[in-house]
Amino acid sequence: MNEMVYLEELMGRYPVLEPVRQSIGEVYEILKECFESGHKLLVAGNGGSAADSEHIVGELMKGFVKRRQVPEDMAKRLEDIDPEAGKDLAQKLQGGLPAIALTGHPGLSTAFLNDVDGQMVYAQQVYGYGREGDVFLGISTSGNAANIHYAAVAARALGLKVVGLTGKDGGKMGRYADKAIIVPEQETFKIQELHLPVYHALCLMLEEHFF
Repeated sequence: MNEMVYLEELMGRYPVLEPVRQSIGEVYEILKECFESGHKLLVAGNGGSAADSEHIVGELMKGFVKRRQVPEDMAKRLEDIDPEAGKDLAQKLQGGLPAIALTGHPGLSTAFLNDVDGQMVYAQQVYGYGREGDVFLGISTSGNAANIHYAAVAARALGLKVVGLTGKDGGKMGRYADKAIIVPEQETFKIQELHLPVYHALCLMLEEHFF
C-alpha cells in the first residue's frame, strides 16, 4: 500500500485538517529522509504535549499496525550467540525507527534544572544527543514554549532539522521551524485533539514506507 493512503484517510476523517495537508506531507518527507539516512528523531513537549512525545516514540520504536519482524540474518546472529535466548529474541523483537522522547529522563532533567536552568533541559539533551542529520520535533500548542524554543535553537546550531506541531497562529515555532504543522484551532485542548490524529498518520506513513 502507498503510504499516502493514510494521509487521504486522515483528511476523510478530519476534514478540518485539509488546510495543513501539504504541511503534513512535507513533515513526513523530512522524517522519512532522516530515517533513510540512518539518523534519529528527538521529540519534546510540555504537559499533554510531553505525553504526546512519549506516544510518538512508542509508535515508532515498535510495531504500530504491522508486525515488524527482525530480518533473517539478524535472527541467525541472535541464535548463533545463544540458541535459546536468541530464538526468543528473534521471535519477539520488532523493527524500530530510532526516536527519543526528551521528556523521560528525570534524573538528568532535575539535575540540570537544579544546577543550571530548567528552561534549557531540552536544549541540553539536544546538545548531548543531537547529530547533524537528526530531526528535532517540538510540540507546543501555542508555538511559544520557551524550553522548546531553546531546544530548537540548539538543534539548528548542530545541523538538525526542526519540525513543529502547534496551533493558533503558529507562534515562534511557525517562524523558526523548517516546517511546522499548525492545526486550525485556538484552544489548547482542541489543538491537542487534532495533534493526535496528525502524528498517528505520520507514524502510519513511516511504518508503511519502512516496513
